Amino acid sequence: MTRLGVHKGLLEQLSGIVARRFWDEGVQPSDVAAMAARKAMASAGVNPDQIGLLINTSVCRDWIEPSTACIVHGKLGLSSDCISYDLGNACLAFMNGMDSAAHLIETGQIEYALVVNGEGSRHVIDQTMKRMSEEDCTEEQFRAEFAALTLGSGAVAMVLSRADLAPEGHRYLRSVNQAATEWSHLCRGTTEQMFTDTRTLLVEGLKLARQTWERAWKLFGWSADRFDQFVLHQVSRVHTDQLCATLGIDSDRCFKIYPEWGNVGPAGVPLTLSMAVEAGQIKRGDRVALLGIGSGLNCAMSELVW
Repeated sequence: MTRLGVHKGLLEQLSGIVARRFWDEGVQPSDVAAMAARKAMASAGVNPDQIGLLINTSVCRDWIEPSTACIVHGKLGLSSDCISYDLGNACLAFMNGMDSAAHLIETGQIEYALVVNGEGSRHVIDQTMKRMSEEDCTEEQFRAEFAALTLGSGAVAMVLSRADLAPEGHRYLRSVNQAATEWSHLCRGTTEQMFTDTRTLLVEGLKLARQTWERAWKLFGWSADRFDQFVLHQVSRVHTDQLCATLGIDSDRCFKIYPEWGNVGPAGVPLTLSMAVEAGQIKRGDRVALLGIGSGLNCAMSELVW
């Protein structure tokens, strides 16, 4: 694609991403979401019949209908009493799923909830590369679709419960959200194609992050020195670095996954959290902030004690 000025290593140069992951051909979002769910339940010591709520937060779906959640529900053999549904909000869906589960637990309607996500980027990247290889592909089209090439694949799951049922568990405390939906046109995607105004999305996303952080300060007294670690939804090197600079966050307290995993959508925050724990960067008792900006635009920030 030399006619478009594309050279080897361009993706790494512009985004800092050196690798991404693909599932095998034919693997469905429900397959990997169920796989992650089994691992999460085993780690938590919770049986399928104890789960009262299943929320699937994947951008990727097996089908438009039925919900991917009900397919995961069946694969896990959950109880007929277990509520299940899909929750979609671009890259924030998993964090929103945690909130929704926490509310139902808090009101006593359920004891255990399972939030899952399974993302696969193989198809959209394949289709994007085909379009970019065509002779009639313009530089404008290339720039508009470039962000699709940063997408990665992954699967995550989390079990949430009442504190008294998990005395050795971690504490999910509170969250804050803000919206700037006048910018909903900046990133639009289908299973085949994604168009992104990357420059404006970055600028307006950072403004919204600052607004959300200020609201958290007013409501909860948040400041950068309140937290031991920060878990960010990561799109690229530029996005991650500028978000840290905007909020006055020490970048060393943010575990980075984008170089090896790319942008894994709503799986990004929980995947980063898990990997930071495995790497020893997040330790028992640490106060952790979860931060994400999603297409729409929406921004979510949450606080937990590990």
